[in-house]
Amino acid sequence: MTDLPKELPADFRQLVLHPPIGRALSHRLVEAEIRLRREAGRFVAVLAGTRTVRGEKAIWDVSGRGHNWIDDGSVIRPIPRDAPHIMERMLGDADAEDLAFADVIRLLRIDNPHIPVSADADVLQPARRAAAELSEKVPIAGLNAVLFRYQAQGVEWMGRTIRHTGGIVLADEMGLGKTIQVIALLLGDKPTNDEPALIICPTSLIANWRTEVLKFGPELSVLIHRGPHRAGTTRGLQRAQIVLATYDTVVNDIAIFSGMAWSWVICDEAQALKNPDSGRRKAIAAIPRRRTIPMTGTPVETSLLNLWSLVDLAIPGLLGKQASFESEFPDSEASARQVARLTDPIILCRKVRDVAADLPERIDIDVPLDLGEELSKAYDAVLADTLQKYPVAGALVATGQLQLFCAHPWLQGSDGKADSNDDASCFRTPGLPLVTPKIERTLAILDEAFRCGQKVLVFAIFNRCGDLIREAAADHLPAAFWDTINGSTPQKDRQAIVNAFSAHQGPACLVLNPKAAGAGLNITAATIVIHYTQAWNPALEAQASARAHRRGQNDKVRVYRLFYENTVERVMVERAAWRREMGNEAVPVSTRDADDLRRALTIRPERDGE
Repeated sequence: MTDLPKELPADFRQLVLHPPIGRALSHRLVEAEIRLRREAGRFVAVLAGTRTVRGEKAIWDVSGRGHNWIDDGSVIRPIPRDAPHIMERMLGDADAEDLAFADVIRLLRIDNPHIPVSADADVLQPARRAAAELSEKVPIAGLNAVLFRYQAQGVEWMGRTIRHTGGIVLADEMGLGKTIQVIALLLGDKPTNDEPALIICPTSLIANWRTEVLKFGPELSVLIHRGPHRAGTTRGLQRAQIVLATYDTVVNDIAIFSGMAWSWVICDEAQALKNPDSGRRKAIAAIPRRRTIPMTGTPVETSLLNLWSLVDLAIPGLLGKQASFESEFPDSEASARQVARLTDPIILCRKVRDVAADLPERIDIDVPLDLGEELSKAYDAVLADTLQKYPVAGALVATGQLQLFCAHPWLQGSDGKADSNDDASCFRTPGLPLVTPKIERTLAILDEAFRCGQKVLVFAIFNRCGDLIREAAADHLPAAFWDTINGSTPQKDRQAIVNAFSAHQGPACLVLNPKAAGAGLNITAATIVIHYTQAWNPALEAQASARAHRRGQNDKVRVYRLFYENTVERVMVERAAWRREMGNEAVPVSTRDADDLRRALTIRPERDGE
């Protein structure tokens, strides 16, 4: 076999006039096909000829751009003469040597194409598999953390993929660190003040995002745009590399948000955008941006249209127009499989079980929350009123009342001693909502857990918290098993409740008072623990977590600690951390009592604009 000369006519008819040495010519047409493949990290389109030999399909690329013939090594065979021109028309403005992912999907979805289109297996490789094949040792300058292997792979995959897609969906299961992966990604491709990154999230997550960025990416500057003192002009947003804003704020200020180009638009808890017809979704879709990342643990909640909404936000037009998508892909298992083939390459969706080998047996997740403007004012009012009412014992009483307030603003105790007010009274106070930021975050964790069929333990010192959580859940969460164990639950009934919870086939939530159920019970059916309230005694929390994370537990356990930033709960969390770091049970906690009490009465929730 000899190599062909480099300079040969592109048209087979001219080749016939001057046949190359060492090749026979066949005048029988072979079928043309457009092959999509990956080359050097890019998507490319190649014109090819195919023929079936003894039942096996053989494929050969054309010998050069614009050529209408193939060389199988011994024979030169023609493909249809106009195949190169048809391919150009099908490509349109797309570059065959560097296709966007949207072009790949468009070509694969052409109805009755003049030339068939096929893709190599790795073109539509699911993101989870693609990420798992990457190195986990790519250094990230400025990252103040050591990533788990799967997190490093996720960051590398996102960086590589988004270069030719313009968007991806980060759908890792809750607890796997979506936030830190995004921070690492931004450190690898830093936004500027002139073209910052916009991170949009629910109000309850503003504090968490700020804390995480300052902790893990201290080189990145952060601006919180919210409240009465927010920027009134586009230029006012260009004062930091990252702008944090809530969904409602972005909608209200869409004129200034859409008046500039953003390097990134990142939407946390993006299931809030699942309805493509909502004003919120339409507003955010109109923001000029170079890259987009919806983040959610539940990309499909009720229908495939949820998925279309998120994917179309990440890569506009990828799945076609909404109406045609709904017509082509009705909600069914068959449609879901078809859509998944197209979207799996840009949706990174990993479960705890997928990366279990990388994880410790217990994953502790602190979730700092922001009270917001109105609840912050109410918090300060509770402190002032209590100190005025109890001039002698005001400090101790005030800390108790503030704990009650952080559990829920409707709760009140007669003497303010939070640890003794298991049955604090509940008053439905006008102007103070049922769904607080803490309940909102609890519902989000429960929602994802329930959709995955998981069981959850919620620990709350105050008995009425369980009632309030369940009331809020009634209109927001899938059906699940619910029950409660607290001081009023007879001892003889407690194990029966645990047995029913454990035996239930499907999602379940057990709300427990840690003083009543913090010891003696084995509840290893649960893999998620939520500490809804904090305790002055760190041992109480540790004993409660041990109900699920103990011998007999075969799965990873995630322990969420929910607390309001810059409140008495922040002091309690720091106190617990200090005790854990001491690692010495002989050291009395009382050595910090005075300082902790003093700080609990002086720390204040941040106001918007402060």
